[in-house]
Amino acid sequence: MNVKIKTFGISRDILGGREVAIDLSGTSVGDLRKQLNSQFPELIKLNSLFIAVNLEYASDEVLIQEKDEIALIPPVSGG
Repeated sequence: MNVKIKTFGISRDILGGREVAIDLSGTSVGDLRKQLNSQFPELIKLNSLFIAVNLEYASDEVLIQEKDEIALIPPVSGG
C-alpha cells in the first residue's frame, strides 16, 4: 500500500522532504516504524519519534489505510 507521510523537524531532513511517499509492506503503525527504521537508520538515533495517524498520536497496534494522514513527530526542544 502506498502511503504519504508528512515530516517535521529533523525527520524532514532524514527523509528528504516535507511529504514522502513510501510503499508500506505492512498494515500497522508498528510495521511502518520498522520499515522507516530500516530505510532511514538515522531515525533510530532520535530520542523519541511519535507517529500520528489522522491527527492523533498512534500506538504501534493502530492499523493504517492508504487514505490516512500520517505524520512523523520528532523530539522538540525549546525554552
